[in-house]
Amino acid sequence: MPAAGVIFDLDGVIIDSEDLQYRAYSEVLGRFGVSVSRAEYGREWIAKGVGPEYAVRTYRLPVSPDEIRRLKDPVYHRILRREVTLMPGVPEALARLGRAYPLAVATNSKQADTLLVLDRFGLRPSFQAVVTREMYVRPKPAPDAFAAAAERLGVVPGRCVVIEDTSRGIAAAVAAGCRSIAVPHDFTRDNDFSQATRVLPSLDAVTVELIAELVDR
Repeated sequence: MPAAGVIFDLDGVIIDSEDLQYRAYSEVLGRFGVSVSRAEYGREWIAKGVGPEYAVRTYRLPVSPDEIRRLKDPVYHRILRREVTLMPGVPEALARLGRAYPLAVATNSKQADTLLVLDRFGLRPSFQAVVTREMYVRPKPAPDAFAAAAERLGVVPGRCVVIEDTSRGIAAAVAAGCRSIAVPHDFTRDNDFSQATRVLPSLDAVTVELIAELVDR
């Protein structure tokens, strides 16, 4: 049984996709004459995870939140294929940590989008487990994604370290019983990361020694 494991979120941690998500939702909402600010998106979509519900309620849209999500999916997939990039330090972090620990991805994103980007950058072999939205019941901030990833790694949650970029993701890690590292970006710097075990400026600061320190606390 591995001594410990590291679980990465996808969006905003491995891939620089939050702006792409924002643009996809903006394109769909624009069809209804609605424009949401980046601050709204950061607050309602990323921090709270209820952006479509917020948009339907606030702007009295004639569709359901699930319909907004359905309309957004192909738009996002198109933009993702064309423009996705990695977050800074990803290849180095995966190589560094992967020499010492099994790695997993646990994401609210769908399998098609997740595998597309992992394969685009040749990252799929770095992960012993890839857990996407189809593989668990409740999305973050529920613990399901990280609990499933820990199980697939064969590591108890208490000896897994989750790397996240949002307060919602950190809450999910805490609920799963994992240690957690927050690496905020422009959309999430004002999130409440008080539940995180550590808050770091970049993936460059996530070392093998830090993982060992956190799981042995």
